[in-house]
Amino acid sequence: MLYAFVLFIVAGLAEVGGGYLIWLWLRESKPYYWGIGGGIILALYGVIATFQSFPSFGRVYAAYGGVFIVISVLWGWGIDKNTPDLYEWIGAAICLIGVSVILFAPRQ
Repeated sequence: MLYAFVLFIVAGLAEVGGGYLIWLWLRESKPYYWGIGGGIILALYGVIATFQSFPSFGRVYAAYGGVFIVISVLWGWGIDKNTPDLYEWIGAAICLIGVSVILFAPRQ
């Protein structure tokens, strides 16, 4: 379980970080190599996610979506210095509940 959690976090950081570099390149006029670096990191995110041991692609990516939302809120707070409001925290918590249902619901 710890392995799955770490992979979700690493994949999330790669996706948000890569997207952020592209954002800075296109929206804030950073040098083109920031965008190239962001694209490479985004490609690595796609590879990282394949290391999950869950058998279903759809289940892994659906669960990862909730983790991505939480990481995005934390990134905005820590990197962009945008303090999340109550509703962002509530939304992130709801997403984590959804992740738990997707991954841990009893199945036959």
